[in-house]
Amino acid sequence: MADDMFSIGIEEEYLLVNAETLELADTPDEMIDDCRGIIGDQVSPEFLRCQIEIGTKVCANVTEARAELLHLRRTISDTAAKHGLRPIAAACHPFAEWAKQHRSPKDRYDQLHRDLGGVSDRMLICGMHVHVGIPGEDDRIDLMAQLSYFLPHLLALSTSSPFWQGRETGLASYRLGVFDNLPRTGLPARFGSWSEYRRMVDLLVKTGSLKDGTFIWWDLRPSDRFPTLETRICDACTQVDHTVALAAAIQATLRMLWRLKQSNQRWRIYDNVMIQENRWRARRYGINEGLVDFGRGEIVPMAELVREWTGLIAEDAEALGSTEALGVLHDIIANGTSADRQRRIREEALAGGASSEDAMRAVAADLADQFLPDDA
Repeated sequence: MADDMFSIGIEEEYLLVNAETLELADTPDEMIDDCRGIIGDQVSPEFLRCQIEIGTKVCANVTEARAELLHLRRTISDTAAKHGLRPIAAACHPFAEWAKQHRSPKDRYDQLHRDLGGVSDRMLICGMHVHVGIPGEDDRIDLMAQLSYFLPHLLALSTSSPFWQGRETGLASYRLGVFDNLPRTGLPARFGSWSEYRRMVDLLVKTGSLKDGTFIWWDLRPSDRFPTLETRICDACTQVDHTVALAAAIQATLRMLWRLKQSNQRWRIYDNVMIQENRWRARRYGINEGLVDFGRGEIVPMAELVREWTGLIAEDAEALGSTEALGVLHDIIANGTSADRQRRIREEALAGGASSEDAMRAVAADLADQFLPDDA
C-alpha cells in the first residue's frame, strides 16, 4: 500500500446561534479571525453568514481524527462564547427561516448565487464530508461505483434534520430535499475509468458550465484537490462520536472493497434506480423502517443491516485501529440518530406544557448542549 492509502480527513459544517435566543446569528468577522489565530485555515466561512466550516488535517486513523475534531469543536465553541454565540451541529436549524439569512461575502458564493438563482436561497443546510486516501486514479473510480451501495446506510445513520422552519417535515433528513434542487447532486454517475471521468469534467469546464470539479456535488465524488474519495451524503452529526463512527465505517468499507479487488473480486454494482429507492427510505425514515436488501428481495431492519455490515468489515476495522469507533454504530441503532433525539426532545417539551415555539427552542438548546462530549 502507499503511505497515504486509507488516510482520512473530515469536514463539518456548523450553525451559529445567539446564546440567549438560540436564533441563527451572522458570524462576526472577528470570530473567524480569532479562530484562525488558533487553528489557521482549518476554519472558513460557509455559504451563509450563520454557518462555518472546519476541516481536520490528514489523519492516519480515526483516533487522530477524533482528537482533531475535539480540538476544532472546542476552539469554535470557546471562541463563539466570547461573541455571545453557541455552535450547533445539525443539518437544519429547527425553527430558523431561510429567507432571513445573509450570504457570506465571497467570490465563490456570489458566483454560485448567480449560477443557481433562487434555488441557492434555501441553502440553510449543513453536511459532513469524509475523505479517504485512495492514491490510484482508476481505483478511485472503481471503488466509487462499489461504495455507492452503502450511501443510503450512511445517510440513515447520520440523519439530523427532521424540522424545517419550525415544523415537523415527516422526514429524517430534510437537508437532502433542499440540496437535491441543485445541479450535479445525488448519486454519482458511473464511469469506466479515470480518463472517462476527467473528460466529462473537462468538457463541463470548457463550456463554462462549471469552474472546476469542486462544483460537482454528488453524494460521493473523487476529490478535485486531493487523491481521495469524498463521501458527502451524511447530514451534519450532532455528536462527535457519531461523526467518527461514520468515518470509520467509510474508511473500513473502502479497505474491504480494495481488499476484494486485490483478489479479483468486487462488490456487486446495482443500478442507481435501486440505490435511489434506499436513499429515499433513508431520507424518509432514518434508521426506523429498514432498507431494501436487493439480494434477499425484502426490506431488512437497520439493526440487522448494521450487524451484517460491521461483521463484513471487522477485519478491516481491526487493521485500521477503528473497531471501537465502529461499535458506536450499534449505539446509534439502540438510541436513535440526532433526528430521533430531536423529535423526543420536542415531544417531551410539548407534553410538559411548552408552546410549539418553546418546544423548538428546547430542541435547539439540546443541540447546542451536545456540541461537545463530556471528555472534551
